[in-house]
Amino acid sequence: MRPFLLGLLLALTLPPFPFGFLAPMVLAFLLQGGFRTGFLLGLGFWGLHLIWLPQSFAQLFGPLGALPFLPLVLFKALSFGLLFALTPTPLARVGGWVALEWLTEQGDLAFPWGFLGYSLVEAPGRVLAAWGGVYLLSLLALLVAWGLRERRYWILLPWGVLWLLPLPPEAGPERALLVQGNVNPLAKVQGGLDQEVYLRLTREGLAQYPEARLVVWPETAVWQIPEEAKRLLQGRFLLTGLNLYGPNRAVLYQEGRVLGHYDKVRLVPFGERFPFRETLGGVYGFFFRAFGLGELADRMPGDRLIPLGPYGAMICYESVFPSVARTLAREGARVLVLLTNDAWFGPSFGGRQHFALGRLRAVETGRWLLRAGNDGITASIDPYGRVVAQIPPHQEGYLLAPYSLKEGRTLYVRYGDWAVGVALTLFLLGLILRLRAPGWRNR
Repeated sequence: MRPFLLGLLLALTLPPFPFGFLAPMVLAFLLQGGFRTGFLLGLGFWGLHLIWLPQSFAQLFGPLGALPFLPLVLFKALSFGLLFALTPTPLARVGGWVALEWLTEQGDLAFPWGFLGYSLVEAPGRVLAAWGGVYLLSLLALLVAWGLRERRYWILLPWGVLWLLPLPPEAGPERALLVQGNVNPLAKVQGGLDQEVYLRLTREGLAQYPEARLVVWPETAVWQIPEEAKRLLQGRFLLTGLNLYGPNRAVLYQEGRVLGHYDKVRLVPFGERFPFRETLGGVYGFFFRAFGLGELADRMPGDRLIPLGPYGAMICYESVFPSVARTLAREGARVLVLLTNDAWFGPSFGGRQHFALGRLRAVETGRWLLRAGNDGITASIDPYGRVVAQIPPHQEGYLLAPYSLKEGRTLYVRYGDWAVGVALTLFLLGLILRLRAPGWRNR
């Protein structure tokens, strides 16, 4: 039971819990042990880290909504078991853990959740993500744990510095109006969108904050741009999500014209896209009928990640992919804009967790992040990952959000996931030392 309890403690070091500073101390006990240790650790860790899934889906869809939770936790626990089985030395485990995180960002079943680097999301030291992304932060947390296991307690000094590091001020001279409609997510799926909510809130917001030059509505806010939008916006830009039958789309609109659109590239597996549909079609159909969602239909993914003018639009799930924000910055985005519908999380902490993960995309790219959520969290985040303005979730509202259009590229935008390469080197070195150690001792 000890690995299971350590898994629970490790989950408490990641968002939305406030105990990130304890991550290396917990990890120090997890750099040894085999498959059984890793599997039990995974059950505790993923069971708590993803507890929002049955909480939110059961509220929306009834008891059947909690069923996907068990296979997901078992699968993730199995991945931890395999990691522990394949990493016989602490150094190999340090490198292998980061490599496993990177692998979960790849492919059609990508689910990049639970990275150890997010333990630093509330620490000023998160700014190191501008050098090597969240993977560098994960590697640092694991290396500190390795140092503690080797009884090099001085390593707690640089770890403490990461939590006390002063950050410089950051100016945000531009202003955007972010609108939070708080529309029921099931009503959206069933066709009950009310564009009047967004028009009314935008009218009220612009009357109070006429200096806003950009208006942002959240993911799948409306079926089409309302005819009244041109008169209401008076030359301002509107960036909004469209709830189309095919793609999940973001459009940039001004003066009666759509200036460009972006279709979501990274779709949610088993939510917007249904892998192994030929084999599991009957299972999918059963759940869709039970949930009252109508006909089973895949979303159509976009072809490529492209900014809309200076705005790097991300749609919901895409904010947990470091590669998405990095590509948008490389393609010329000067500010990141996240359109999301976290109302699916219901009263659980899933929305706050999703919000925390997305904050690092601002740090990695050195860009401001404007986040418009259907029911929150709607906020403005500066390039150091600080939340500079937000409004309460689960209610209608609007926010005057400061930001600026940034130039330049961070080291992470330039060189990408080099920290994963370092991790793989440590993994191989740990395996080599394991194989060569007897010969060295005989010399």
